[in-house]
Amino acid sequence: MIYLIIGNGGNIFSPPRRVSYSGITSASQADNGSSILLTRSSRSSSVAEQGFRKAQVVGSSPTFGSFAKNGNCDKMKDVDEKLKDPYDKKNAILSIYAGAGGIDAQDWAEMLLRMYLKFAQKKDWPAQVLQIKEGKEAGIKNTTLIIKAPAAYGLLKGEAGVHRLVRLSPFNANNLRHTSFALVEVLPELEEVKEIKIRPEDLRVETYKASGPGGQYVNKTESAVRITHLPTGIVVSCQNERLQGENKKTAMKLLTSKLYQHQLKSRQKEKEVLRGQPTAVEWGSQIRSYVLHPYQMVKDHRTGVKSGNPEAVLGGKLDKFMS
Repeated sequence: MIYLIIGNGGNIFSPPRRVSYSGITSASQADNGSSILLTRSSRSSSVAEQGFRKAQVVGSSPTFGSFAKNGNCDKMKDVDEKLKDPYDKKNAILSIYAGAGGIDAQDWAEMLLRMYLKFAQKKDWPAQVLQIKEGKEAGIKNTTLIIKAPAAYGLLKGEAGVHRLVRLSPFNANNLRHTSFALVEVLPELEEVKEIKIRPEDLRVETYKASGPGGQYVNKTESAVRITHLPTGIVVSCQNERLQGENKKTAMKLLTSKLYQHQLKSRQKEKEVLRGQPTAVEWGSQIRSYVLHPYQMVKDHRTGVKSGNPEAVLGGKLDKFMS
């Protein structure tokens, strides 16, 4: 299920347990007094009370018209022409992992989740949180979401990499400046790839009780699915659906996408060995910095594109960095 917002409210579809997507300094502060807190036992009723409606993705996906919303059609055609890779027009699967920085990093990971959900909302693109692992005190340790739209992967694949946040820590008693890191992974949603063959004997399938949306029914049954690909050690999970079979189906799609990425990385490493090039340490290669103190700026270290309005960027205005 996907929860979409009716009306002009500032909230977005929430990850399990709570929506605390507020200001840019902390994902756990209130957003103009309109943020809502969702507990696992009260989520269903709270969603109804806040004017949300359930919607399933049916029929065709959104068109480029939705991407061109409030934009220039000619520019959208240029974007379309640039997306030449075979999987550029697939849906995008984003995974966000908290890195160095403790609680602040977990909060930063949740802020990034909010940013991408806001981005999808502004484009009228359905976005769905597939799994989420929450931090004990605040934020999230990791999450996976899918954004469904033509060319979603082509437009968002440039977001892959390490994102760095500099701010005054809301979790430090002395309010000291703190640097946090989070890793964003972007994959195309793949139904089936000829080069990827998944054998049943190579899989370990586990079920567990979900902690996500769906109310008490989900939490009382082992509907969530975790799949481990034994030869590579890749692990995927899904917990957003009420039925175990649906979660397994989605998890298999995630596994196919991750195996495809694993294969591409292996080929790239082989080329680098042949060329005598050192393999880059991805976690240390930050692609973008979000500085909230002592000045305010968002800078992409690959293109040099800057924005002096980090609040707008963290609110989902990412087009400037995707052009």
